[in-house]
Amino acid sequence: MKNIFLLKTGGSCMNVLLVDDEPLARDELAYLLQQNITVNTVFKAEGVKEALALLFAHHIDLVFLDISLNEENGFTLAKELHQLNTPPLVIFATAYDKYAVQAFDINAIDYVLKPFDQERINQALQKAKLALSTRLPQGPPSSPAPQKDNQFITLTNDERTVVIKTREILAATVENGELTIFTLDGKKYVSHETLVWLRSHLAAQHFIQVHRSAIVNIDNIRELQPWFNHTFILIMTNNQRIPVGRSYLKVLKTRLNM
Repeated sequence: MKNIFLLKTGGSCMNVLLVDDEPLARDELAYLLQQNITVNTVFKAEGVKEALALLFAHHIDLVFLDISLNEENGFTLAKELHQLNTPPLVIFATAYDKYAVQAFDINAIDYVLKPFDQERINQALQKAKLALSTRLPQGPPSSPAPQKDNQFITLTNDERTVVIKTREILAATVENGELTIFTLDGKKYVSHETLVWLRSHLAAQHFIQVHRSAIVNIDNIRELQPWFNHTFILIMTNNQRIPVGRSYLKVLKTRLNM
């Protein structure tokens, strides 16, 4: 379950996401981060799906990422992050030292071993702060960079490139490794691109991820209906039905003012 801790502010502060399937490890690391003034907000996720939902819903500067996540692998998430417009920095936080070389091969900025201690976490945060200061333009917190809003995306298959207006996208789903984009005129386009790739090209004010395999145009949601086992399903304006993942429901309800 997602937890959010509001931490100290001061100077240049970072929003941090902890991804670890062990509750005690998450709580321990969150406590150590609380002691450092460079941290603003800490988000917590148990696995890749929940982490991606938080990354799409919030601005995250830094991810502390475990490698072993139940049946998932932290490297899967780390590789997906590179498809975002402004990917967060990654620090691996794990009990295993044998993956260090692989971690730095995918541009992790640090590798912290369990059990954690305050001095080592402070060192990692200082390294992240320096990396962010060289990567991001300096400016007051009240003046964020404008959000990317691409007017078009292109899909190329079999030497044919299709141009799609992003505002005409109604929904997109992934099944068996294929991305299918549904448009307002009733057409659909299939690609081998990922959902993360598509999400990085869409404006957050108009689109929202509602399931690990689905993104929808929030302006074309008609109904949110209860489904089985206390879950929900979206009915779009074209009557398409999109399931809502449990870990995405809270963010969706907030966007819909529910």
